[in-house]
Amino acid sequence: MSESTKSCCSTCHHEHNGHFGKSVFFVGVTLYVIAMAFELFANLAPYLRFGLFFASYILIGGDVLKNALSNIKKPKNLFDEHFLMSIASLGAFAIGEYPEGVAVMTLYKIGEFLQERSVSKSRKSISALLDIKPQFANLKVGSKIIKTAPQSVKKGDTLIIGAGERVPLDGIVISGQSFLDMSALSGESEPKEVGAGSVILSGAINLSGLLSVRVTHTYASSTVSKIVKFVEEASAKKAQSEDFIRKFAKIYTPLVVACAALIAILPPLLFDGAHSGEWFYKALILLVISCPCALVISVPLSFFAGLGGASKYGILVKGGNFLEALSLADTVVFDKTGTLTKGKFALSEVVSAEGFTKEELLFYAALSESASPHPIARSIVTAYGKEISADDIARHEELFGFGVRASVVGKSVLAGNEKLMKKYDIAYQKAQSAANALYVAIDGVYAGYITISDEIKPQSLTLVRELGALGVKHIVMLTGDLEAIGRAVAKKLGIDEVYSELLPLEKVEKIELLARKTPKGKKVIFVGDGINDAPSLARADVGFAMGALGSDITAEAADIVLMNDNPANVVKAIKIAKKTTGIATQNIVLSLGVKALVLTLGIVGLSGMWAAIFADTGVAVLAALNAVRAFRV
Repeated sequence: MSESTKSCCSTCHHEHNGHFGKSVFFVGVTLYVIAMAFELFANLAPYLRFGLFFASYILIGGDVLKNALSNIKKPKNLFDEHFLMSIASLGAFAIGEYPEGVAVMTLYKIGEFLQERSVSKSRKSISALLDIKPQFANLKVGSKIIKTAPQSVKKGDTLIIGAGERVPLDGIVISGQSFLDMSALSGESEPKEVGAGSVILSGAINLSGLLSVRVTHTYASSTVSKIVKFVEEASAKKAQSEDFIRKFAKIYTPLVVACAALIAILPPLLFDGAHSGEWFYKALILLVISCPCALVISVPLSFFAGLGGASKYGILVKGGNFLEALSLADTVVFDKTGTLTKGKFALSEVVSAEGFTKEELLFYAALSESASPHPIARSIVTAYGKEISADDIARHEELFGFGVRASVVGKSVLAGNEKLMKKYDIAYQKAQSAANALYVAIDGVYAGYITISDEIKPQSLTLVRELGALGVKHIVMLTGDLEAIGRAVAKKLGIDEVYSELLPLEKVEKIELLARKTPKGKKVIFVGDGINDAPSLARADVGFAMGALGSDITAEAADIVLMNDNPANVVKAIKIAKKTTGIATQNIVLSLGVKALVLTLGIVGLSGMWAAIFADTGVAVLAALNAVRAFRV
């Protein structure tokens, strides 16, 4: 039998069992209604009365009884909700309260069905992300196009992507023009225009033209594979609230069963006139109330819904624990270039030193920077505008925090910031403007500088106000740029605390310093976009990587990945986190509060089994429905 046939049979079997189980339940409920009609309007013989109620009870709760019996072999799972519901309902039968015994099981099953619907809704939202997995790739082999599995395509292969098809693997467009639907990846509805030279990500949908694409990542390291991995692993990382509830339930449930046994046994033995049936009934009420399913289901469901709600906006959170930590944000630290600013630099001026022409300066700067991924390097290569031959570059070395060192047409070239010039003891002329300046030295002689300007993202302008409204006390900017540039950008954004001219490890030191100043129980958040931000992302309590799925190092170091470069999504993520943890807290208070109230009333004889049923199943349903609100922000 093929895998697809097995899968199909398994799905059909599961659906068949589900439909069959609900059919049996409805037959049992019908029988229960008939039994209640006789109870109210006619007097049945005792054996007929018992037989009718017990038959409906078995049809409605037979699977619960079966699970409770099977758990006797597994002591670890013995005191679960199935055990409590079975003991409570069978106890009601034992004292002749048949209608209440069936009611306990009926309402519990209705609650289960409603909870399943809530969980199913949560799973569908998460599963929607998993649907972006491509099913096939059109591989170009010679003059032929072969339809194959994306997993079998290699780096460097050429793919053909037609209109309406999903991009199977990350790559660079060789030829063709089109618009891509990126909504499944970034949460943005506006199509992205691509053409020759554009980088495209797997999971996007080609809306119009035919594209020829050179593959840059295999399936295992592609964007869509990373997304699926993040989503699948997220639920495994539990928030502290979830862990607390599960540990609490393991201690709480056996304790309650012991208390119920004492309530049923001790009062009739110790007090004259204490009726054993009355105290047994109160013990049953305690068992029904004590079922922890409202807590065990609704709190994890709250975080699961929060993860799903975030994913709709292209915010991939790697676990409920990071949502919980994010809700406690006190300090938010931003990288500057590419995070608060567009990172799309434009060449402002070329100032050559004596003995060098502007054309020479731009030539050596462009060739030495041609292998660097830094946005400033890209802008200089773009400004140069001519084809660069790899044969002209013998050596290239990235000096993080300083610049690059390269061998260009036989000459040793240094291109970078002022610290690079000082590092190699090169006398240089300082740039007059507050723009970014790239200083160039050729064979140890200063050749001039090139200034490049960056533009602030429009979404960054309201960040300070919006984060402040969410309770964030400190907003800090870190940058490797000159102090004048850092101060100028920070002033426009309203950021008071800024640290400039930092190397990657110096950024980590600043984050550690900020963490020590942060009040206990509060968190430090870092938002960055480049490979050099990976150490800071890893050190912060919660690290945001912006649009970093193309970078393995940055995406792995981050706790939350923003599929686009919109800093406003940091605000959105904090809102989702606060709402999610708020809902989880509401569910804990609701569940324990109602249980405590009904239990107290039950012990003093002011509430019966119906109130106990509401305290368990009713509260569980309300808590589950409340948890689903985390989808919407």
